[in-house]
Amino acid sequence: MDEHAGHGHDHGDGHGHLDPLTHVARPDHPDAVALARGEIGRAVRDIGHAVVGHAAPLELLERATARLDALVAELEGHPVRHRADERPEGDWDPPPDDGAAMESYDERPISGRASPWGLDLDVRREGDEAVARVTLRPAHEGAPGRSHGGIVAALFDDVFGFVLSLRSQPGFTGEISVRYVAGTPIGVPLECRVRATGQERRKLYMSGELTDARDGSVVATSTATFITIDPARFGAAKG
Repeated sequence: MDEHAGHGHDHGDGHGHLDPLTHVARPDHPDAVALARGEIGRAVRDIGHAVVGHAAPLELLERATARLDALVAELEGHPVRHRADERPEGDWDPPPDDGAAMESYDERPISGRASPWGLDLDVRREGDEAVARVTLRPAHEGAPGRSHGGIVAALFDDVFGFVLSLRSQPGFTGEISVRYVAGTPIGVPLECRVRATGQERRKLYMSGELTDARDGSVVATSTATFITIDPARFGAAKG
């Protein structure tokens, strides 16, 4: 078990958010650098929400900008890294046991622990479904108190990808459609539940719902078509 399991971060907004290190740290990649990258990803996400969600004074904003610019310059002085160099074949291990956490690569934009854009998802297998639990935060807001629609679409797209993991089948998004049933609230627990609904040759069809976890009401639904590929071709785009 990861040493961070069971811990969370309190961001001062009244909501405890899942520590991203608890659900995506892979047992074959537990090194200190990977953990540090996960922590800096979490910190970058937190600063974005802190800036959007708080009325900080001008002096603090200017000071934070200068410090961040200096860190960016320092980081960019190091060698460029490519995902294809680290995991060129992808992660197509046998699916986890029912109820177990589902894992992916650290920089996966929406669910990766090291992603600066991540949503801090807790993704688990429930039978043939992938289920993500999430609480959206200030930087995800579109209309007042409601999520931007693009965040919801990206959430569906990422969680649909875990259905590929359940089938140990690489693929890519061919088409995705989202119906916004109601405004998606900020700051409350949500549940995104998706599954495969059929397959025709290389086309894998999926559907899912996003619900308010407090009462189970549906706020959005989605359907998608993914195009499956041979695992040997997964890293073909390198270079």
